[in-house]
Amino acid sequence: MSRSVLVTGGNRGIGLATARAFAEQGDKVTVTYRTGEPPEGLFGVRCDVTDPESVRRAVEEARIQHGPIQVLVSNAGITRDELFVGMDAEDFRAVIETNLLAAVAVTKEVLPDMLKARWGRIVLVASVSAMSGAPGQTNYAASKAGLIGFGRSLSREVGRRKVTVNVVTPGLIETDMVKDVTGPRREHLLGQTSLFRAGEPEEVAGVVKFLASDDASYVTSAVVPVTGGLGVGH
Repeated sequence: MSRSVLVTGGNRGIGLATARAFAEQGDKVTVTYRTGEPPEGLFGVRCDVTDPESVRRAVEEARIQHGPIQVLVSNAGITRDELFVGMDAEDFRAVIETNLLAAVAVTKEVLPDMLKARWGRIVLVASVSAMSGAPGQTNYAASKAGLIGFGRSLSREVGRRKVTVNVVTPGLIETDMVKDVTGPRREHLLGQTSLFRAGEPEEVAGVVKFLASDDASYVTSAVVPVTGGLGVGH
């Protein structure tokens, strides 16, 4: 069955790999992007996820193109790393707004479709930093930890309508977001994994695709690490 899927931040990295994974199995995929160009072969909508009106328009365009949203993958996110003592208040606020509050806003827009249909899948993309923390990432870790609390609470509210809400927590994944993690810092992180390597976006996409499938119909409120063992025990 072809479903209407919305992936925020879907023009690169984990978002793009996820969007392509859904499209390859026949789903009708819409991706949002703030800068650059939409991915080839996918329906793209330019959207600033921190602007509620932009979010509303993007969701409406997705509905017009592909029908009511059945699967949401909230993936859009940014980093502005700095030790907390020197972090600008605006950088803290911007990360919270993009990574947490924008996910809340997008979910709010698509949830009525799912509740009306009595079926839906919501997957929130957080980070291993949400549970293990990381120096220089107080803003990022706080935003991603917020997604876990939001997702688990929401799952309690919507489960009776057969809507599941789950969270994936990627570790060190080969994307633009970690391209500056090099040298001793990268070697340290790799040494903390069980597989002694970084992950690929497609490996996260496979987990997201499973959580959105009928095979995961009894999986909700879960926090699924895709970390190669990084942060094990959290």
